[in-house]
This record gives sequence, structure tokens and C-alpha cells, in this order.
Amino acid sequence: MLSYRHSFHAGNHADVLKHTVLTLILQALKQKEKGFFYLDTHAGVGRYSLLSAEAEKTGEYIEGIARLWDRNDLPAEIQPYLDEVKKINKGQLRFYTGSPLLAVQQLRPQDRALLTELHPNDFPLLRNEFAKTPNVVTKRENGFQQLKSALPPKEKRGLVLIDPPYELKDDYELVVKAIVEGYKRFATGVYAIWYPVVLRQHTKRIVRGLQETGIRKILQIELAVRPDSDQRGMTASGMIVINPPWQLETQMKNCLPYLTQVLVPEGTGSWQVSWITPE
Repeated sequence: MLSYRHSFHAGNHADVLKHTVLTLILQALKQKEKGFFYLDTHAGVGRYSLLSAEAEKTGEYIEGIARLWDRNDLPAEIQPYLDEVKKINKGQLRFYTGSPLLAVQQLRPQDRALLTELHPNDFPLLRNEFAKTPNVVTKRENGFQQLKSALPPKEKRGLVLIDPPYELKDDYELVVKAIVEGYKRFATGVYAIWYPVVLRQHTKRIVRGLQETGIRKILQIELAVRPDSDQRGMTASGMIVINPPWQLETQMKNCLPYLTQVLVPEGTGSWQVSWITPE
């Protein structure tokens, strides 16, 4: 279908959660001098204008990144993420960093990134964003297939972000199949899967599918802005992390109460950090 455009949703509460987790994983990888590989399977365009017609139409960023922008009481776990977003803004919140830009900003000379995007309108923007960036390759290819073709990386260390639009119900199964393919080739890599909670039964399909793989060390992190519902609309989002850095569980337990309070001042929010399968 390829109808999903993240420009309508950039900087919302789901992005705040996803990119906080992404930044913490990257920080952990950078604790070792040896280089690592970053693969973003559904990269989008990299940079989003919050003054665009799409962003203004939904205003989702107002209840996301905008609620953190001027705060001076951020937990230590969240500050590095906000610092990265501020790098592309000059004081005023005008742009938002998609996952590829957020990650590439944190890469060192010894690190390498592969960013894939299939949407015919988004890929040229992604390619242009990183055309002059060393150690970054962009491809207009199926992101799920990269877990076969791009793994294992020569670096032997890495992070794979899987962030499909979930336009099709098959995406829930494709995520699990892609993980199986990737894990066979690169069992020591870190895999981060973003998911929306629109209907809880869809989320459970991913969880059950991952449990059935027999893979160990799978951590689930979730932030809800309101209770589950049968009505249309995303009530929560989460990150499932395979082989998470050892401190990630504690870091998210430290900062999620703050995020829930600030992003959901109405008091309808909740959070969880739990193991789908332990070590």
C-alpha cells in the first residue's frame, strides 16, 4: 500500500518513547571503542518539519516532544535524546529527528549505518539527507529483507531497528519472520522492534510469535496514553528489545514514570517494563 507518511506523526508520544530507547541503546554500544553497525529497516525521511501542513494537521507533536522541550527537570535517561533533537533546532522547536537522523548524529567514524526506505516519495528525501554523510548508505529496498542480505555485519556488533508502518496485518507476522532470519545470522546483535497498540490482539501476535522462536533475552517496554480500547486510534506504543544492554531495563523503569506524568497530564497513562523471555 505504501500510504503511511510519518510526517503526520513525527514527534508524538510514540516517537518520544522509541527514540529515548534508541538513544540509550546507542549510548551503550558506544561504551566500547570498537565500531558497530546500525540498520534502520523502515527509515522514513530522517528529518521532519513540525511547521509542515502534515504536522500542523494532526498536531501530534504538541502532546509529545513539545511537552519536553522547555523542561529543566529531565531525568538523566531522557536528556541525551532531547539533546539530539535540539541539535537540528536553533532554540525554537521547528524540526524533529526521525530515527535515522537521530542515530546517524550519534555515530562515530568507526561506526556504519544502512538506512532503507521503500516509499517512492520518502526515499529521495532520505537519500538527500545523508548523501554527503560518511559511513552511511541509503537504499530503496524492502527493509525486512535486509535482515537476510545485510547480516551479519563485518563489525560483529550492531543494532537493528525494525519500525514498519503496520499498514497491513501481515506486518505483525513479517516482523517475527524477519527477526528469525536476522537472529540466525547475527545472534549477538541488538534488535529493537517498535509497535503500536491499536488493537491489543495484534500486539499479542508479535509477543506470541517471538516466544515461539525460542530466542532468549527479550525485553518489552510500553507507554500508554489511555487504556486499551476497541475504538479506532493508537492508545499506546512499545519497544521490544532483543539482547538489550544490561542497564536498559533499569533506565526505562527510572524514566517512564516521568514520561507518563509529563506526556499524559490527564492521568490516563500507564507504563510497563517486563521480560517476554528472560536470559
